[in-house]
Amino acid sequence: MLNNKQREYVKYAYGLFNKEVLTKQELIQANKKFGCKYAPQWLIKNKDYKVDKATFKLPLDGDMKKTEAVKSTNDNVEIRKEAAYIVSSLTGDIVPKKDPVFVPFGNYPDIKSIIKSGKFYPVFVTGLSGNGKTMSVLQACAEAKKECIRVNVTIETDEDDLLGGYRLKDGQTVWQNGPVIEAMERGALLLLDEIDLASNKIMCLQPILEGSGVFVKKINKFVKPKDGFNVVATANTKGQGSEDGKFIGTNILNEAFLERFPVTFEQRYPNTKTEEKILNNVLESTGKKDTNYVNKLVTWADVIRKTYFEGGVDEIISTRRLVHIVQAYSIFSNKVKAIELCTNRFDEDTKTSFVDLYTKVDAGATADQIIESQRQSEVAAQSQTDSNDGEEEAVAI
Repeated sequence: MLNNKQREYVKYAYGLFNKEVLTKQELIQANKKFGCKYAPQWLIKNKDYKVDKATFKLPLDGDMKKTEAVKSTNDNVEIRKEAAYIVSSLTGDIVPKKDPVFVPFGNYPDIKSIIKSGKFYPVFVTGLSGNGKTMSVLQACAEAKKECIRVNVTIETDEDDLLGGYRLKDGQTVWQNGPVIEAMERGALLLLDEIDLASNKIMCLQPILEGSGVFVKKINKFVKPKDGFNVVATANTKGQGSEDGKFIGTNILNEAFLERFPVTFEQRYPNTKTEEKILNNVLESTGKKDTNYVNKLVTWADVIRKTYFEGGVDEIISTRRLVHIVQAYSIFSNKVKAIELCTNRFDEDTKTSFVDLYTKVDAGATADQIIESQRQSEVAAQSQTDSNDGEEEAVAI
């Protein structure tokens, strides 16, 4: 007995190839429409469906055979007219909601100006993780009451994911617009999040980034962007890969692709006053208030960041991580426990050093005092090393 998802797959596969016995490769091709790159295990591992080593029989019933036929020719899918219609992939209001705890900083004013201008002017925003890149774009759209369609890009993202593809709907095979086509036709902002995780399959966006529209070959249709359409891409790198290995999975993007973004904004962490305001807003939204704790957290993070940028530590505390900490504090009402829980993602030595550092800040040490103490310790350690090296050389002589 097949469940609903299995029946849907069988109907689609039969309609796609118009035959009951399929090869494993054909099963895989059919399953791509359901977001999977493998053959369905429930089918290929069932002895009742296996014809021989290379072919499998679809478990069809009478109703399934009524599915409209679909055939694949040169990777372009054609379907019978009575089954071909275009459906939207989106429903409801897609204007982002205003976040009451959001505090504008960094590139927010410039991004908002571009969005409010209504002009087509693609933007590339780069910066370390957790420093408000995506949030700034979403909140700028919220302020401008601009529809925004966000796509989280991965290495698997391809033309089908972006422009659209054939899907099963109510027993029929239909064309469903992808997020890019939806944004173009609505005049919305297309937000390509984590664009540096993409493969060269995103090159299908080249004409779109020129503002000239795109020809969707699968449905033989040219789509022109509606006024107001724009593209913003965010990334942890500048599209040149991650040299220090911090952002595993990021790729070197095609130079011609990057050239189609007129401007690149470098997003940095907010200054201490802004970050304090963000954390106080977050904490107050939970019903708590503790400005002293917030001030110490920001000082603590500031020391870690300065040490990170000087090469002293391998990890950093982002604004997002600080938000996690104050949220944990609102739940557990324990300051150190909140820090420990939210730094457990780091290795044990790093976590321990971060917690120890907070105890110094909590005891009243300022950021400058801690940094100066660290530098003196490094100088002393280096002097001891040089001294030991000199003694070893003397012994060798």
